[in-house]
Amino acid sequence: MPLQGKDARDAAASAQQDAALVSAPETEEAPFWKRLTLEEMNPTQWESLCDGCARCCLNKLEDWDTGEIVWTAIACELLDEDTCRCRDYPNRHDFVPDCIPLDPKTVRTLTWLPPTCGYRLIAEGRDLYWWHPLVSGDPETVHDAGISTSGRTVSESDIPVEEYEEFIVEWPGQIPETEKPEG
Repeated sequence: MPLQGKDARDAAASAQQDAALVSAPETEEAPFWKRLTLEEMNPTQWESLCDGCARCCLNKLEDWDTGEIVWTAIACELLDEDTCRCRDYPNRHDFVPDCIPLDPKTVRTLTWLPPTCGYRLIAEGRDLYWWHPLVSGDPETVHDAGISTSGRTVSESDIPVEEYEEFIVEWPGQIPETEKPEG
């Protein structure tokens, strides 16, 4: 049975805290995401690159003629809108067969990963943004910065496929304010 409510939030927070411990340097060396390639990361490091925004969990539409990809505000039925985490991450492929598992190879080939995605940023040789929990030390900064899908989506279980075009949005492909606000 998938985690729900407080249990899901606690599990997500625990995973982010574990990831923060992974990034905490024992010495003055650079954090792992600046030292290692995606292929060199262990599973805990790899999973911690996810900032919890859930933009990749949004349904996308592709123009068959041009190949252009557009995002919708329609989220995977397994997405918990409050935590922006999968309700059944370990078994998601049993329920959503077209959920694409991310690995170093797919990260480098998928054109629809949002520009703020930690996996994409590292694959492109860039650094994580200030709101990423590995940088901020707080899993809530991705929500505080307005990066996450929280409060912006509808479940795919509520929308017929014929109506997806009515839910096209641009914000998942945009990079919001990149400077940490004062205060």
